[in-house]
Amino acid sequence: MKYPEHESSSLEFKKEIPKNDQIVKTIIGFCNHQGGKLIIGLENDGTIIGIDELKAQEMLEYLEQCILDCSFPPIFVRTYLQRIGDKTLLLLEVAPGTNKPYYLKKEGREKGVYIRLGRSTLRATPEMIEGLKLDARNISFDATPVYQASEADLDMNKIEKFLTKIKSAQNKSSTYASITDAMLAYKIIIRDQNQNIPTVSGILVFGKEPQFFFAEARIMCNQFLGIEIGQEVIASHECLGTLDEQFKAAYDFVISRLYTSWKIVGPMREEQLEIPKIAIREIIMNAVIHRNYLIPGPTKIAIFNNRIEIFSPGTFPGPISQNLKAGFTYLRNITIAKVFREMGLIESFGLGLLKTFTSYEQYELKEPQIIEGEGFIKCILPRKTPENMLTRSKTDELSEAQAQILNLFTSATKISVADVIESLHFTRSTASRKLAELVKKGHIKKMGKGRGVNYIKL
Repeated sequence: MKYPEHESSSLEFKKEIPKNDQIVKTIIGFCNHQGGKLIIGLENDGTIIGIDELKAQEMLEYLEQCILDCSFPPIFVRTYLQRIGDKTLLLLEVAPGTNKPYYLKKEGREKGVYIRLGRSTLRATPEMIEGLKLDARNISFDATPVYQASEADLDMNKIEKFLTKIKSAQNKSSTYASITDAMLAYKIIIRDQNQNIPTVSGILVFGKEPQFFFAEARIMCNQFLGIEIGQEVIASHECLGTLDEQFKAAYDFVISRLYTSWKIVGPMREEQLEIPKIAIREIIMNAVIHRNYLIPGPTKIAIFNNRIEIFSPGTFPGPISQNLKAGFTYLRNITIAKVFREMGLIESFGLGLLKTFTSYEQYELKEPQIIEGEGFIKCILPRKTPENMLTRSKTDELSEAQAQILNLFTSATKISVADVIESLHFTRSTASRKLAELVKKGHIKKMGKGRGVNYIKL
C-alpha cells in the first residue's frame, strides 16, 4: 500500500527517525519555505512500512522539544500519529515562518540556514538568506533600491513612452502630478535620504545598461544537434538589454528554430508552427517575470530535436508545484509583473500555464512538463518530430540543421550562405557545411560561383 500523496517541496518521506540534526534541518527548511510535513514510516516511493507505535508515542513530545530547543527563532512543530490499515506513521507538521530566516542554533545564522529546493533540504546561500530576510519584511527583491545606480542610469525616453501609454489606455488627462510621482508609484525609483534611487525593477525594465548592475540578468539560447546537451551546438544567441527586450529576442530566436507547415486554404497560404506559439510565449514570459534575480545565473533556453527546455533560476515563489493547472499565482517580482501588465505584455495573472497546457491539448501533443529542481525551474515543451513537419521522402536522412535549411525554401526560391547565417544564426562554417551536405544528398543544387553562389531546391 502506498501513501496517497507524493514527495514535494512541502512533503518528505522517511523510513525511520533521521539521526543527528537532519530532522531539525528539514523542519527549518519547511519553515523557511511554505511550511511542510515530514512523515516517518514511508519508503521514498511512498510505500507504507510503518514504525513501532510504542516508540512513536515516546518520540512525540521529545521531537517537539528538540526542534524547539535546536532552532532559532524557535520553531513550534505539531507532531501526531496516523494509522493506515495496521501501520502507524509519525507526522511532524510546521507552518511557514513569519520571522525568517530560521536556522540551526548551534551552526549560527551564517551557516545554519536551511531551505527546501525541490524535494531536498540544502544549506542556504547568502543570496537565499537575503531573500528570506525580504520575505520576512513582505518586500519583493525587485522593489529594493540599487544604491550603486542613479536616475541617470534610467532611460527616461522609455519611461515617458510607458507612462504615456498608460495614460492613453486609462483615458485620463493626468494620473500623476509629475513623472517623478509616477516613477515612485510604479516603484521604478524610491525616495531615500532625499535622493531618488532606481529600484531593481527600474534598472531591469528601464535601465540603459541593465547588465552593468546585474550581469547575469540575461537569457542564453542554444540549439543542439540531437537530443543531448553534449552534442554539437548549431546556433546560439545571448539576449541582453532590458527584460522586455530579452523576452522579445528569446521568443524570436526560438520561433526561428522551429518548423512551419503550410497548406493552401482558398486563395491564401495558411501556416502553422510545429508547437503552439502561445505556449512558447507564456513559458518564456514566466521565466522572465518569475525568476529569482538574487541568484547570479542566467535564464537558459535549450532547443533539442524533440523538445525545448527553459531553465529559470529560483524555485516556485509559492506552493503551486502540485496545482500547475489550477490557475494559482504567487508573484515573486511584484513590481516587474505590474509594469509588464501595464505594457500589455501579459494579461491576467495565473493564465499563462493554463494557456500552455490547453494549447498543447489542442495540438494533440505530449503534455509539457514543469519541474522544480534544486535552485531552478525547468519547463519542457515537447516538439513534433521533424519527420512530421517535412514532406520529402528523404526526411529520415536529414539532420536537424539540414531540415531547417530546407524549411527556408517555403518563403524563398533560392538562398545563399548569408541567408542561412542571418535566418538561422549558424556560423559561416556550419552554414557552408550543411549546404554542402544537402547538395551531396540531392536536396538542393548549387548555382553560380564565388560571392554569387546561391542554392535552389530540387
